[in-house]
Amino acid sequence: MRFFLAFLFFLFLTQSAGAQVLVVELNNAITPASDDIVAEALISAQLEDAQALIIILNTPGGRLEETQRIIEHIENSPVPVIGYVYPSGATAWSAGTFILLATDIAAMAPNTIIGSAQPVEITPEGMRPVQDEKIINAVVALAEERARRHGRNVSAAREFITENLNLNAEEAKDANVIEVVSPGIEELLIEVDGMTAKGKVLNTSGAGITYFSPSLRLLILDLLSNPILASLLLLVGIYSLVFGLTSPGYGAEIFGVISISLGLIGLGFSVNIAAIFLIILGMALLILELYTPEFGLIGFAGIACIVLGSVLLVPIGYPGLYSPEFQRTLLISLLAPAVVIGGFLTFAIYKMLKIRAKKPEVGDIIGDTAETIDPLIPGATGYVRYQGEYWRARPHEDERIEPGTKVVIVGKDGTVLIVRPVL
Repeated sequence: MRFFLAFLFFLFLTQSAGAQVLVVELNNAITPASDDIVAEALISAQLEDAQALIIILNTPGGRLEETQRIIEHIENSPVPVIGYVYPSGATAWSAGTFILLATDIAAMAPNTIIGSAQPVEITPEGMRPVQDEKIINAVVALAEERARRHGRNVSAAREFITENLNLNAEEAKDANVIEVVSPGIEELLIEVDGMTAKGKVLNTSGAGITYFSPSLRLLILDLLSNPILASLLLLVGIYSLVFGLTSPGYGAEIFGVISISLGLIGLGFSVNIAAIFLIILGMALLILELYTPEFGLIGFAGIACIVLGSVLLVPIGYPGLYSPEFQRTLLISLLAPAVVIGGFLTFAIYKMLKIRAKKPEVGDIIGDTAETIDPLIPGATGYVRYQGEYWRARPHEDERIEPGTKVVIVGKDGTVLIVRPVL
């Protein structure tokens, strides 16, 4: 009996030690890259058989479209999701509140705030609250249904939108908007241990914590999705394009097209279409480089477009149809040829530039020596051997030069060399 109890204790320790929890952070605004980050994190958590995915929320909000996609990813994933407003002093306003309401277990750190979820629209005069009842009712229904699904306060979910209600952690717990108030992730894992989410009893006490690292593609998208950077890229691109089209040269308009493409991606334009456009633009620039007397700027811009387009290009059906491992393999298979071909083209462009910069051959042979084949007489030409080739030549002065004589080249008249005997 004692041996059996020891075996059960050992089995419990082994299971606890093997339990893992994946953590993904959504800081700053909810952007077109945020839903891809959550989707990829959920797939990683599923493949690693993680006990749960913790989404750390510290955001002023974001676009409703991306928020809805994040909610769909959370609800369609078999992995339990814990929403956590963290650290102390963090906020999850607007879109962040919607995401928190959609998670299986909602938690907040002390001195954090949620709420202010009334939709706003951007106008030439700035941002203003949406007054259209059709939109308001749709958003209210979205929040109420998520709260009802998880047994939370439906009235508070509605007031987050209609009254711009704000609650701190303790108020949210008392109002049955969240389940847990916890000062840190380790404490949170102890609090939720034994809770049931998506039909699974969580075994999180003492579980290992792994922070999700987005792929290179998602890091680039996240950077481009910054609203300030995306708008700046678009504005700079437009001015560069106008300047380039009104001034000679190629640099400004090329930079303008690339900048506009990246700005559109950041503002939510289809990534795949933009990636294909960048690849096609890069190929066109490389072809154009072969026919222009520039110093490699167009070629290097073309290589940059191809590499960037290859990184951003993802397969149709991403992310649900492919695991992160397959996506990394696909990224390497797309990026490696682009780098190899780009390196080859860079070398070819470098050699072309050397040829373009090379001084003309004419005049360089002055002072070299040759050997006469025929007798050279004044007023006539004969042949001399110069570097293994036969050239026509005539004497420099009115003197006869016999065959087999070493001569020095002193001038050139068209294709005829002017020579005199070596002194």
